[in-house]
Formats: sequence, C-alpha cells, structure tokens
Amino acid sequence: MSKEKASNRWVVVVIFFFFMLLHQTDKLMIGSLQVQISNDFNIDNTQWGLVNSGALIVATVLYPIWGYLYDRYSRTKLLAFASFVWGGTTWLNAIVRSFGGFLATRASTGIDDSSYPGLYTLIADYFGPSLRGKIYGILQLAQPLGYLVGMILALMVAPAIGGWRSVFYITGSLGLVIALLIYFFVKEMPRGQAEPEFENMAEMQTFKFSWAEAKEIFKKKTMWFVFLQGFAGVFPWNVITFFFFAYLEKNAATTRTAFFSLWPPSSSSSPADISSAARLVITPSNLPTKAASSFPALAF
Repeated sequence: MSKEKASNRWVVVVIFFFFMLLHQTDKLMIGSLQVQISNDFNIDNTQWGLVNSGALIVATVLYPIWGYLYDRYSRTKLLAFASFVWGGTTWLNAIVRSFGGFLATRASTGIDDSSYPGLYTLIADYFGPSLRGKIYGILQLAQPLGYLVGMILALMVAPAIGGWRSVFYITGSLGLVIALLIYFFVKEMPRGQAEPEFENMAEMQTFKFSWAEAKEIFKKKTMWFVFLQGFAGVFPWNVITFFFFAYLEKNAATTRTAFFSLWPPSSSSSPADISSAARLVITPSNLPTKAASSFPALAF
C-alpha cells in the first residue's frame, strides 16, 4: 500500500471515531436530559418511554434496509447521508415546541442509529486482518467516551448555555460537519480488497444478499440463544440509560458530582471507589420513604 493511501486510511479512522463519538453522545445524553425535557413538555414516564421507544423501533425496522443499501451503493455517500440525517433531526428536536413534534423528530433519529454496518465494512476494506481488530477496538472506545461527553453536555453545559435545546443545536451542527468530512475525505474502497486471499485477484465479484441463506441462519438453534442473550442484556441496559438519571435526580437528591462518580465506572475505578460513589447516591436517608423502610440497611 502506498504512503498516501496508508495515511488517508488513518484520516478515515479519525473521522469515523468522531462520527461514532458524537453520535453516541447525542444518542445517550437523552437519558441525562429527561428531567429538563419532561418539565418543558409536561410529560410523564409513559410518554417519555414513547420518546425513546420511537427511535428504537425506527432503527430496528431500518437495520436490514441499511444493509441492503450498503450491499448495492456507495457506503461513503450513505454514511454521509446518515450523518446529515442525524444532524438535521437533532436540530429539529431543538426547534419543535410541542410534545407531538418532539416525539416525531426524536423517532426520526432512529433513521441513522442503524447505519453503523456500512462503517464497519469500510474499515474491513481499509485494514487487513492484522490491524482490523485494533481499529475496531479504537472505534468502540467512542461509546464509553460518548457517555461521559453526553453527561458533561447535559449536566454542566446545558444549564450554562440556556438549556437542553442549545445542546441539541451543538450536536446537530457537529453532525452536519461530520457529514461533509465523510463525503469529501472518505473514499470508497473495493469490497474485500484488504483480504489476503483476494490480493492477486484481477476482478472481484460483488456479493448479493440472499434471502434463502438468511432463512438458513434462523434455523440454527444456537443463533436463537445468541439473540435471547443479547435481548437479556440490552433490555435492562436501555432501562438504565433512559430512566436511571431521572430517578436519581428526583428521588435520591443526587448531586452532579455523584453522577460523574458513579456513571460510568472507569477502567481504573476500584470496587471501593464505586462503592463510595454508590453510598453518595443511595442511602436510607435519601431514598423515598417507602424504599427506605424496605431497605433500612442498604450497603455496598
């Protein structure tokens, strides 16, 4: 590989890292903003659940559609479009003044939530097997960092700059910038180019999705256990992501410092550190009366 191509692929990694970082920030900070947004629209937990469920349902429906498009069209242009949609819908989140409008625009953010497969396939074509795992690890680092950045924006920046709408203007604008960076600086790669087995092939055939082969996957019992395991992990995690912050803020008199101490634990946090942070948040004195009577000696 030429030096020019080698340097360009690292530019691609940086762009994709910020794409994932900002997208995860925008996607995950919504839980930290529950109290602010709920007060603004005067909504309850059921309506708040609809807000988050809408984006998840849209993303679920569009996963196979994105996959179909990535198999047939330019992945770079589709990713640029996904980032543009993310920036635009986030701006709309900030603009609307009614709960119905916010529900619809927030659900529309699910359009780009399912766009990641194209990013991973491009990385696979930019990097061979010897580097691919490391690159995936770097990109996955964006998720926990996105949590941290999201909390900073929601709990510290938002109150200082006029509320949650201002934060959405910021993240939406950055989404539009990332869309331009992807469109102009990320080049489409021949599919399978980085695979050693295909190195000397003069021409490569394009794989076409097969519904018959897809159906065969679902006939394997092991796959059903994998899906169930994933559901068992994702279900409680989404509950924590979308409702935990508001519970602590309303019922446990939690300070912003305790938020950052408890969530998420860093790789350097010891069990004692996490235990101390938890005591700041959940003690009989700051639990609701009913919960305090049920757990008078709650300790970690």
